[in-house]
Amino acid sequence: MSDSKQQVKEISVDQLATCHDKDGFQLIDVRTPVEYREVHAVKAKNVPLSLLDPDAVVKQGCTEEPLYVICQKGGRSQQACQLFLDAGHTNVVSVTGGTAAWVDAELPVARGKKAISLERQVRIAAGLLVLAGSLLGMFVSRWFMGVPAFVGAGLTFAGITDTCGMAMILARMPWNQVKSPSTN
Repeated sequence: MSDSKQQVKEISVDQLATCHDKDGFQLIDVRTPVEYREVHAVKAKNVPLSLLDPDAVVKQGCTEEPLYVICQKGGRSQQACQLFLDAGHTNVVSVTGGTAAWVDAELPVARGKKAISLERQVRIAAGLLVLAGSLLGMFVSRWFMGVPAFVGAGLTFAGITDTCGMAMILARMPWNQVKSPSTN
């Protein structure tokens, strides 16, 4: 009767800040390179969730100390920690509240070039698709009403599963790429 999924350990940004000056402190940021470039905790290394190889990350870091995982608000860091757990690496901790909470707590950050967040890009794209599909459905052909219905189904799926296909596609667009990713 054992649960196949282990519970992801969590730490608040305030608790993590007390560990911030430790030598063995290891923090990875699993956001996209563009999000990371805009603002990140000074000790964070960028390892995008889409490229995450838990075994490779563990080999590069210190094994005795916990590996802290941060994203924007906590969702992707939970997913990343689950990947580590599934790979047999249990000494991982998700940072609750993510980079947003880190910034709000006025902890040390590195800032770079500003970009439109992936979340805003998804809202813009979804809104434009719904608007275009609705207008085309009203004035050209009723068949275009399938476009807003498809977007609505996609948003519902994203809300239920916490996985957004549109965000995954947008993250791969040229404007969301960094020429030489900084691992600061």
